[in-house]
Amino acid sequence: MEPNISVLIPTLNAGSVLEDCLKSIRSQNYPQEKIEIIVADGGSSDATIEIANKYNCKVVENPLKTGEAGKKAALDHATGEFCALIDSDNILPDSEWMSQMIQPLLHHTDVVGSEPWQYTWRKEDGFITRYCALIGMNDPLCHFLGNYDRLNLISGKWTEIEHKEEDKGDYLVVEFGKSGLPTIGANGTVFRTSFLKQNTQSDYLFDIDILSTYIQKNQSVKFIKVKNGIIHTFCESDIGKFARKQRRRVKDFLFHKTKGDRTYVWETKNNTAGLLKFVLSCVTIVPLIFHSVKGYMKKPDVAWFFHVLACEITLFEYGLGFISSRFVTSEADRSEWKQ
Repeated sequence: MEPNISVLIPTLNAGSVLEDCLKSIRSQNYPQEKIEIIVADGGSSDATIEIANKYNCKVVENPLKTGEAGKKAALDHATGEFCALIDSDNILPDSEWMSQMIQPLLHHTDVVGSEPWQYTWRKEDGFITRYCALIGMNDPLCHFLGNYDRLNLISGKWTEIEHKEEDKGDYLVVEFGKSGLPTIGANGTVFRTSFLKQNTQSDYLFDIDILSTYIQKNQSVKFIKVKNGIIHTFCESDIGKFARKQRRRVKDFLFHKTKGDRTYVWETKNNTAGLLKFVLSCVTIVPLIFHSVKGYMKKPDVAWFFHVLACEITLFEYGLGFISSRFVTSEADRSEWKQ
């Protein structure tokens, strides 16, 4: 018997992408009466609320506006046994996705959640979205740190973090300890609702930090990587949006790190070496071109050559964000935010 699922979707002026997301959820071969969709809205002025109502969503307020605060606001209203963290710019790639994510969790009661092991590549998507699907991440810095959590066609791996892994055919059962943790969370990650509620103490739900804190207390955590994907229409072909999202990412991270909200350990020996390699690669450019060519040889797509610009933009935005945080630390302004 299928369990009830709460889908948590934070929104802020997401009208341009939300309908495709909700349509894919309502098209699942899963009892719709067992799927509650909770949209936590940060004060949208576009058609977001109208679209949410069209697909019979429960709409709650998110006065703090950020995605992490929206997830927590939605979690507070969740009644399902499982919670699926699905962003407004996600699309479930097929009608069996929900069942594929839930079924392994019913067989392995000692794991806390499940996650797709790749982003779904589609020819019709914009070049930035295709690039992110090919490299398996939205932040190219993670390629150098090795802590990505989706299939990277350059390395041929879904993560480079040390872990235990058991192949069950359609999915992997993995276990991470204090040696490190990939950037698990969001974009289709499913958690046991009880796990999230027991381990979320603030007004923000930082999924990767919840897992990091859990490992610190319990030595390890088990997760399931399902051999399917999820579509993430990340920026499509808008380079300006990519830069803004990187700016928002670093600004928010440094703000919450200062407040003590973030527990994921970025300052490791391996990460320091990876960061240095990232900076040197951006300065010399040649390694970035090599990555692009290597990726293209594995799956021909001109989107690979955005890698050079993606890394350069990331270095600039992260460097500027780090320097500016020495003077003023605050969350990124959402007043003019558009999806």
